[in-house]
Amino acid sequence: MYIRQILKDDSNGWVNFLKLFFTIIITLIFTTVFSYPHFIAMENKFISKGWLLENFVTKHQEYSEFMINLQATLQMASLDFNSLMQILEPNLNLFLMLLGFVGMLLAVILCNKFINGNTFLSLTTSRNKIDFSRIFFSFFIWGSFSAIMIILGYFLMPENYVVNFNLEPFLILFFIVVFLIPIQTSAEEYVFRGYMMQNLGIITGNRWFPLIVSSLAFGLLHLANPEIEKFGNVVLIFYIGSGLFAGIMTLMDEGMELALGWHAANNMIAALLVTADWTALQTHSVLKDISNPESMPISDVLIPVLIFFPLVLYIFSKKYNWSNWGEKLFGKI
Repeated sequence: MYIRQILKDDSNGWVNFLKLFFTIIITLIFTTVFSYPHFIAMENKFISKGWLLENFVTKHQEYSEFMINLQATLQMASLDFNSLMQILEPNLNLFLMLLGFVGMLLAVILCNKFINGNTFLSLTTSRNKIDFSRIFFSFFIWGSFSAIMIILGYFLMPENYVVNFNLEPFLILFFIVVFLIPIQTSAEEYVFRGYMMQNLGIITGNRWFPLIVSSLAFGLLHLANPEIEKFGNVVLIFYIGSGLFAGIMTLMDEGMELALGWHAANNMIAALLVTADWTALQTHSVLKDISNPESMPISDVLIPVLIFFPLVLYIFSKKYNWSNWGEKLFGKI
């Protein structure tokens, strides 16, 4: 029902494919435009700190501002992720980084309405209205799992952590996390579990293809994350597994509410409780992980995917009386 509800009498496979293609392009453009303030702030700070190549400006006074900015851009491109994240103060860096997702969410909502002619409600759920109780329940379940695992990690392996808490920057972080992280996670959910999965389902007429493709696309989106560089491609198991987990929730529950709550809890709890030099979200969190990421056992990747995700799916299936798993995951729309 979640996918089929957007099926129109005059639906055409090629037309729907073009709509999906142009929506992806427009979403990339919006995301880039909204990310531009982050880039400009980093570039200006880089130049103001005098981090250009030694004597570049003094030796080339005749160079225009454009050439100086170009030189800064080229030097920044050669930096590793950790060095880039240290150019700006962490809270400012996080705030500006998340603006790109505001553009992403805005783009997919506008494209869904004006290109596909569908409502925001139909993009979110097959129910008569968005079920916020599902969002909050999912948030509570996964937030509890995440917090407990982080706290257990701290007490079982205290040598891997240092206390990073500082009240004033933490309070600023808290407000950024509360207001912007849900936009970031919702943007990703509406793109992959919403627009992409729905439209691929209409194009192919089945459920398994959009589930697999949207999960792979979600996982590959994270290839640029610094965790991949530190841990290796094995981390893709977690990202692709997360996509499958959210996709299964969406198809079984005929709506995105559970996926929205899970994703928000996952990123918000992580941003507030623990950070590390090798993570995409470097924040003024309570703890900082100082362990060597290259020594991480593969079990740290497999346990969430093979144990925690199935356990949470079991909890949701009992609470919401899911049935017909084969039909809902592999049948026709």
